Amino acid sequence: MVATDNQNSFLNRISIRRNQVVTMEGNHDPEIEDLEHFQKHVADRFHDLLSPPDDYPSEPFLSIAWIRNLLDVFLCCEAEFKAVVLMGRDPTQITKPPLDRLVLEFLDRVVKALDICNAVSNGVESVRHFQKLAEIAVSALEQRPIGDGQVRRAKKALNSLVTAMAIEDKEGQTNKMTERTWSFGRRTGVSGSNKDRAAGHFRVLSWGMSRGWSAAKQIQAMSTNMVAPRGNETSSLVQPERTGLMTHFPLPRNMVWAQSLIGLQDKIAEEWKKKEKKCAAGLMEEMQKMEKLGQSLIEFADSFQFPVEAGKLEEVAAQVAELAEICRRMEEGLVPLQQQIRELFHRAVRSRMEVLEVLDRGGKGTPPMM
Repeated sequence: MVATDNQNSFLNRISIRRNQVVTMEGNHDPEIEDLEHFQKHVADRFHDLLSPPDDYPSEPFLSIAWIRNLLDVFLCCEAEFKAVVLMGRDPTQITKPPLDRLVLEFLDRVVKALDICNAVSNGVESVRHFQKLAEIAVSALEQRPIGDGQVRRAKKALNSLVTAMAIEDKEGQTNKMTERTWSFGRRTGVSGSNKDRAAGHFRVLSWGMSRGWSAAKQIQAMSTNMVAPRGNETSSLVQPERTGLMTHFPLPRNMVWAQSLIGLQDKIAEEWKKKEKKCAAGLMEEMQKMEKLGQSLIEFADSFQFPVEAGKLEEVAAQVAELAEICRRMEEGLVPLQQQIRELFHRAVRSRMEVLEVLDRGGKGTPPMM
C-alpha cells in the first residue's frame, strides 16, 4: 500500500535524524525541521485524497473505499506524529516550546477523535442494517418467474429500507434502536458451555454506548467532579453541517497542512448541501445510490401486474443488479471499515496514555524513549 510505504520512509528519516542529532543538546533547529517536514507530509497525504495523482487509482468521493483510505491516512499520520514527538527524545523537551503547545492540542483532539469513532460506529451499524434490507429485496426480485409474492416481499423490505434511512437522517430522532451495545472487540458465535466464558470475554471488549456518548463530556465531568452525561444526550458530532464541523474542529490556518484539511471540509460541506437540496439520506455514495434505486423499485412494486412486460422486466433486472453490486461492495467494505474504526479508537486511547506517561517522566528527568 502506498500510504504504508510513505510512512516507512518517513519513520526511517526521523530515526536517522534522531541518531544524528542525539548529542546536539539544546539545538532546536532539527526539531523544527522535523515538525515542518511532518506537516508537509500530512498536507501531501490529505491533498492526494482530495486530488489523487493521475498514476494512482482513485475511489469515488465519500464511498466506502474512499473513507477507508481516509482512515489509513489518519492512522499513518498518527503514528508519524508520535515518532516526531516521542522517538529518541528526552521527555523534558516535551514541556518546552515548540512541542508543549502541540502536545496539549494533541491530547485535546484525541478526545474528540473518540467521539468521532462512536458516531461513525453508530453510522456503520445503521448502514449494515440497510444493507440487509436491500439484500432481502434483491433476493426476492432476482427470482424467475417473478410473481406477486416476490414483489410483496421486496416492497416490504424496500419500504422498511427507505423509512429507516429517513428516520436515521432526522436530527435528534430517537427510537428503540438508540441504546445499543457497540463493540470494539470481535463478536463470535457461541453455544452451550462456551457461553459464560465468551460473555466474560465480550464484556471486556465492549460496553453499553448510546448515540449520545461523548468522551469529551465524560472527561470534562471527571475533571470538574460533575455528574457524567446521561446516555440519551444527543451527540454533537453526528451531523457535521447542522451543528457546525468547524466549531468542533477549528483548524489553525497558518499550519502547512491546514489548507488540505480545509479543502476536504469544504468539499464535504458542498456534498452535504447537495444532499439537503435533494432531500437524500446520508453522504456515503453507496447510500445515495441505494436510496435512489430503492425508490425506483418501490414504484415498480406499486404498479406491478403479472405478467411483466419484457422491456420493464429488463429495466428492473438492471436496477436489481446495480443494487446487488452495492450490497456486495458494502459486504466487502463495511467489516474492514469497522475494524479500522476499532483500531483507531484503541490507537487513540493508547497514544493519549503514552503521551501522558512521557509528560510524567519529563517531570522526573527519566531517559528518552527509543
